[in-house]
Amino acid sequence: MTQEEGDLDGLVRKRIRALRMAQGWSLDELATRAHLSQSTLSRIENGQRRLALDQLVTLARALDTTLDQLVETAADHVIISPTIDAARGSMRWLVKGDPGMSVVRQRLTEPPPDNPSRMRAHPGREWLVVLSGTAVLLLGHRRFRVETNQAAEFPTMMPHAIGAEGGPCDVLGIFDRDARRGHQQGADDGSAQGAGG
Repeated sequence: MTQEEGDLDGLVRKRIRALRMAQGWSLDELATRAHLSQSTLSRIENGQRRLALDQLVTLARALDTTLDQLVETAADHVIISPTIDAARGSMRWLVKGDPGMSVVRQRLTEPPPDNPSRMRAHPGREWLVVLSGTAVLLLGHRRFRVETNQAAEFPTMMPHAIGAEGGPCDVLGIFDRDARRGHQQGADDGSAQGAGG
């Protein structure tokens, strides 16, 4: 066994134990959920038994995680650099843990559109946090003021648009896979786009 394999082996064993304890489960409780004997689970956690793939899959399922998350070692990718869209004044970070999610920081300088036809609707869900200034969220026929350190969450099937009020506004938007796809399609077809547009 190489040093790297030994490190991974130890890491997986620690994760199993930590996840079990985080659930407040005894060895016996997790063993029952994973269809293992208590002594087998104890030996797995203590490094006295070789890790078998079928047992890892069963343990991951019992611990409500995935095999990938149980054996992940990519701790060297902690810092994520954004991609910058200078034309739209935004920075975008892809969230590694969920490839369907993305995070966008954007500076809004214009108010939301006056014309309801410029509001967009598309599948998905968005979350918005105002970092500085005041944002205006138009959601259907309603208008919401979202101030610094406040957040909003909304389904994007509701026609919506976001703009600034009283000066520039910095926002952080989080988009699920469908909302992100809706934004990309809107950018491709030239539709109006705001942080949540």
